[in-house]
Amino acid sequence: MSKQVRVRFAPSPTGPLHIGGVRTALFNYLFAKKHNGVFYLRIEDTDQTRFVPGAEEYIMEALEWLGISPEETVEKNEKFGPYRQSDRKELYQTYADQLINSGWAYYAFDTPEALDAHRKQHEAEGKTFIYNHHNREKLDTSLVISSEEVAKRIANGEHYVIRFKTPVDETLHLKDIIRGDVKFETNLLDDKVLFKSDGMPTYHLANIVDDHLMETSHVIRGEEWLPSMPLHVLLYRAFGWDAPEFAHLPLILKPIGNGKLSKRDGDKLGFPVFPLEWKTEEGISSGYREKGFFPEAVVNFLALLGWNDGTDKELFSLEELVEAFDLNRVHKAGAKFDPEKNKWFNHQYLIKQNDADLAKDFSPILVEKAIDVSKYDVTRIVSLIKERANFVSDFWDLTDFFFQAPTSYDEKASKNWKEETPALMQELISVLENIEDFTSVNIEAIVKDWLTKNEIGMGKVMQPFRLSLVGALKGPHLFDIVEIIGKEETISRIQKAIAIL
Repeated sequence: MSKQVRVRFAPSPTGPLHIGGVRTALFNYLFAKKHNGVFYLRIEDTDQTRFVPGAEEYIMEALEWLGISPEETVEKNEKFGPYRQSDRKELYQTYADQLINSGWAYYAFDTPEALDAHRKQHEAEGKTFIYNHHNREKLDTSLVISSEEVAKRIANGEHYVIRFKTPVDETLHLKDIIRGDVKFETNLLDDKVLFKSDGMPTYHLANIVDDHLMETSHVIRGEEWLPSMPLHVLLYRAFGWDAPEFAHLPLILKPIGNGKLSKRDGDKLGFPVFPLEWKTEEGISSGYREKGFFPEAVVNFLALLGWNDGTDKELFSLEELVEAFDLNRVHKAGAKFDPEKNKWFNHQYLIKQNDADLAKDFSPILVEKAIDVSKYDVTRIVSLIKERANFVSDFWDLTDFFFQAPTSYDEKASKNWKEETPALMQELISVLENIEDFTSVNIEAIVKDWLTKNEIGMGKVMQPFRLSLVGALKGPHLFDIVEIIGKEETISRIQKAIAIL
């Protein structure tokens, strides 16, 4: 690549960041890092009617949590600043005027009522109303009224828009890194609004001007922007600028059926579609962070939605993703979202975590349960059960018996409690009482020796033993449990089981 790679993520602050937007940011980040380029964030807030307070801060926080913060953004290394479009408002008028003067755009004074009447008339005739070369010279535009009249109407405060004058009878052959050659007929395109009389540009004008001024080399964005590609390429031509390279990412699809993944899918199937929690007056939408996902796991599973490195490898660190990433290996087809696979990824990252760190994360849950954490080796307990967990929030159900004696016994497992069991359990108590070195390895050796010498079947003792301590036939290695809860508690639980069962 001859010029420096500069790519951007350019969200609108209209609410929480959807996981599809996060993947777009991630792919831009990976591409930039792979080519020693720059990943920057621009806030596209030209549509002030849709602005949501707190959304901009949310976007920044989400990217930071995921470890993919931009190198340039609002109030950070603003080399081509400002990086918030509403702060760049003054410069867009100049570029809109430039298009008017070069004949690539025109003023349109049509009122909403007049346009609505045109639409209804077309519908009545079984046609679709498109504002373009078919009718632009029959409508209320500067193409059919004098420049003096245009100036007078603007001076009088009449509302207008500036529309792009799409070329006629041209076939555009465009190149997309992911989709290859794509073709568009200009006669089927409408003359998009670029600028409004309130002094604000539309997305299309602001986006092109900013991408050019910020020296964007590649535009990597969602598939939904593919229909805008011909207009954007034509705008570059109209200004006499070199267009960046384009890559349109596939959609993230619903877990069940077709269509784009939505918040409704998450609500229905019980998984987040936002990186962080989002609160509104209507309620709280859960986020991956609050659900207990590790940011590395979220990055890993998102990277594999629509891309792979050509191997069966599934677990990648961020550094490995940067090394392996190639836009040419992004698929054209949509990628189905799999919430269960996401849990699997989180499980893989959880078991890699340091036990002491996990114990630290687990401690607030224990405190909430009124457990005196100082009395327990939480790190050791976590090490025994983390292989069975997907999230730290799963730990309590996997460890509650370490901290409190069972109050009930699994009905199915209780069938292992036979007529001779109480006597065997009483003998087991005697064996345990005489053990001085109360460590897992030693307790196991002595108990198994007792069983062998007395020709007692393992199942006759081990299952009732576990049931007494845990309340069910679950949990890690039995003798590890015995060591951790201690001799006194172990004997007490067996006695309780004898009394109840």
